[in-house]
Amino acid sequence: MAGENPMQSSLLSEETVDPRKLRNALGRFATGVTVITTQTPSGKLEGLTANSFSALSLDPPLVLWCIRQSAPSLPGFLAAGGFAVNVLAADQRKLAATFATASIDKFADVPFAIGLRGYPVLPGSIAVFECQTENTVEGGDHLIFIGRVVATSHRDGEPLVFSGGEYCVPVRHAPPTELRRLHG
Repeated sequence: MAGENPMQSSLLSEETVDPRKLRNALGRFATGVTVITTQTPSGKLEGLTANSFSALSLDPPLVLWCIRQSAPSLPGFLAAGGFAVNVLAADQRKLAATFATASIDKFADVPFAIGLRGYPVLPGSIAVFECQTENTVEGGDHLIFIGRVVATSHRDGEPLVFSGGEYCVPVRHAPPTELRRLHG
């Protein structure tokens, strides 16, 4: 179509995958932003920002998220046996940045409560899923955590979104009835 940016195409083969081009293409898929938290058996709190969260199953209630195999917090998440997924609201961009940055204690200046299953829950989140780790699966340079949802809460609010390497907020389209009225 006239006026649109041309599509950037790259043929990928196992021998010549350009990680930057692949990352740029994957970045066009808008996702919600979450902070995954846990507490180890010794009481250490762990947390990280993730946009790799997804629903997996309603029956049984399963969700998944991914962590780099080289992440310093991986041993803590493995030892904890569970985690909380905090779905961030549009006004929690600073919180997303805090948990996306390497730090010895990411919880130092962050208010939180301990949820029903013993994992940190962040106030202001628009949804929280408290989970027991059901399984982990290796996926390339990441480990996929599959969690059984054992408690959940949610509230109204706009989600924080990540797309094209930037935090964003969603823009609502007119409801179908309004569209029909406008376009007759």
